[in-house]
Amino acid sequence: MESLSQANHGPGSYTINLLFKHLLTTLLEVLRFSTLALVISLEAIFVLQKWKPIFHFLLLSIFIFIFTIKPYFLSSTPVYLVDFSCFKPPDFCKTPFSLFLENASKIESFDKESVAFMAKILTSSGLGEETYLPPALHCVPPKPHQQESIKEAEMVLPPVMEDLLSKTKISPRDIDILIVNCSGFCPSPSLSAIITNKFSMRDDVKSFSLSGMGCSAGAIAIDMAQNLLKVHKNSYAVVLSTEILSTGWYPGHEKSKLLLNCTFRMGGAAILLSNKKEARKSSKYKLFFSVRNQRSFEDKSYVAAVREEDSEGKLGVTIHRDLLQIVGETLKSNVTILGEQILPTLEKFWHAVSIIRKRFFNRSEEIYVPNFKSVIQHFCLPTSGSPLIREMAKGLKLGEKEVEAAFMTLRRFGNQSSSSLWYELAYLEAKGDGQER
Repeated sequence: MESLSQANHGPGSYTINLLFKHLLTTLLEVLRFSTLALVISLEAIFVLQKWKPIFHFLLLSIFIFIFTIKPYFLSSTPVYLVDFSCFKPPDFCKTPFSLFLENASKIESFDKESVAFMAKILTSSGLGEETYLPPALHCVPPKPHQQESIKEAEMVLPPVMEDLLSKTKISPRDIDILIVNCSGFCPSPSLSAIITNKFSMRDDVKSFSLSGMGCSAGAIAIDMAQNLLKVHKNSYAVVLSTEILSTGWYPGHEKSKLLLNCTFRMGGAAILLSNKKEARKSSKYKLFFSVRNQRSFEDKSYVAAVREEDSEGKLGVTIHRDLLQIVGETLKSNVTILGEQILPTLEKFWHAVSIIRKRFFNRSEEIYVPNFKSVIQHFCLPTSGSPLIREMAKGLKLGEKEVEAAFMTLRRFGNQSSSSLWYELAYLEAKGDGQER
């Protein structure tokens, strides 16, 4: 019996929905230009028929309303990214491969095969020799305890928050919205409560803690802050994005759970957003679009990364083999939605034509991948490892220049989960590539 998710979200229905969206967008563009053509034609008739000036004025008013006034009223509250800060771990947390493998070989729960597997993953991951692990994971054996995780959170979040406040010259009591995201560590009091207490924030600050949402949680938190700022006027929102590693160490033998030991590293970022009028001049960027596309309705996506116990009762995160395929499908659906918003009409037209040809005429034909480089100058891809970065670059037809920030961030800092995006953006800014608003 076909599952409900398969019945409602099969490849056939997805292709039809995609085609419908492309055709609808193209139709709207045609209607817009048809309106312009109609106005010009009517104006020509008025001139030839020598109608009174009042008719010219009326036609001009309609044109201004359609193309100027109406979009103004339909536009949403602008949201600005004022500034951001990235956490720089102390040097004593640096973990070269030799130290990591030496400590791993001393841990009784690892056999030689497990250590050899982790060594193989390290050398092929794309990480450099100067990435960071928290103090609890430098111990032999590691200390994946609650108190150590709290210490790591206090080591990362308050300093990066203080740096952001120093940059932007605002007080903690100016903050109206606080969102903290951390996938694997969800203490009580919550991380947002810890920050609220640490900085003596206002009693009416709207605080949220997001957990269990993986590497995408940082982008989800920004999307959430943007939506909240559309409702709460004249406000500041701070997003703190991190992953606490002390609680996620896996001491067992299952290879699918050992991957996270090898690639995840310390990191954290603080981001200030605002809808205040004065933020327009002082902010670095303006937010235009955020895309969220749910894939948990599919069983294979739902279990792609699962925190669970192994056969010996040891807790770890299982990464399934088809993760690359799932990432590709998710990227495809998100890019499709984003493309509807930003791509030129001609690019959308050729993409729609290729879908029709593949669907009805030649199933072996490749679907045309729009040229996103024509409208996007800089790309910040997830730093989940070299194979994943290359897979995403292949799907979007990106060159070495477009994926440079992802590879350099992976090499210098490792996979920092949800905060990696901000290290990439900092890299682009340091090169002088990211300052255009």
